[in-house]
Amino acid sequence: MSVVTEDRLALFAEMELKYEQKDTEYFISLLEHPDYVVRTRVACILVDFGGEDKVAHIAKVLKNDENELVRHEAAFALGQMSYSSAIPPLTDATLNDSSMFVRHEAAIALGVVGSTAAKEALQKALNDPDKPVVESAIVALSNIEFMEKLSKNEKFAKLTGG
Repeated sequence: MSVVTEDRLALFAEMELKYEQKDTEYFISLLEHPDYVVRTRVACILVDFGGEDKVAHIAKVLKNDENELVRHEAAFALGQMSYSSAIPPLTDATLNDSSMFVRHEAAIALGVVGSTAAKEALQKALNDPDKPVVESAIVALSNIEFMEKLSKNEKFAKLTGG
């Protein structure tokens, strides 16, 4: 086992204890940890904690993290949170992130949030040079339309995949 893995496992054990204590500040501080695996996990943990106050922290990761996998998970996390305050950072990522992987997930997340406020950005994403982003925008727009017109079950409507 490498030293990095041992260090990571020790940190995960500490994280588990802090998770059980619902230590939000501890996890927010880990959003800048040098290990991308830790940062990825933290985004998901903050979603589990819930609360719109976490949106700004995860949005900062989406905008600034150097690792595209971490940014992808931040986009996914913002979608799962489903707060309208996540729409601006998700819109920015959908239209401007350098990674197709992140743009795809941000588009899907906009569809999961399900607000008509995201429609304009998703329509612009239909012109993305990468087909997976275009397809994700189509999925997201379809979900928003479904939620607007037909859905009676919000939980079902948010199960768009990603």
